[in-house]
Amino acid sequence: MKTPYKNIYNVLKLNRFIVLAVVVCALLSSTFSVWMVFNTNQKALNSAFAINTDGSIIPLKLVTQKENFRVEALAHLELFHNYFYNIDASNYERNLEKALWLGNSSVDNLYRQKKADGVYNRLLQYSLVQKVLSIDSRINENNGSYSFTTTTIFEINRGSIIDTYELFSTGNLIMVDRNFPNNPHGLLITNYFENTLKKLNDDS
Repeated sequence: MKTPYKNIYNVLKLNRFIVLAVVVCALLSSTFSVWMVFNTNQKALNSAFAINTDGSIIPLKLVTQKENFRVEALAHLELFHNYFYNIDASNYERNLEKALWLGNSSVDNLYRQKKADGVYNRLLQYSLVQKVLSIDSRINENNGSYSFTTTTIFEINRGSIIDTYELFSTGNLIMVDRNFPNNPHGLLITNYFENTLKKLNDDS
């Protein structure tokens, strides 16, 4: 007598084999995924922190942020000192206007003092060219506050006479909203002060 089923035992064996194969594959896949997560986590734990100079642990994200801040701070200070001191009769108004965007009232007060002292009038009267030669800034951090010291070397060209000066200035830096193109780094100079101005040559 013929049965409508093809050897039902063979079909059941095949189904059981397929189910077992799927279960084994799922177990292997799950085990591999767990191992990958564990391995990645271990690597992250080993590389997510850095050692500070005093032995304390610092998250790398914070280290990266501080490194980025330092790069932008140095660029901001270089931009400011170039605008404020790299001036001549043709560009001083434009450059000083740009410099005032990079600092607070302490910069504005210094600008007004120089203006009252006739610095910019002499620039026009004698066609002086004040050129920045180098800018060397150092950033210091203290409990989340940032201060800087900058040494600016510049020369004043009086035609037949060129005098070279070294200016030592200090101040603080605070973070503000970026303002393109006026303040691209999102930093503001505060408490700016010209500490010493020294003539480097004896020409007169």
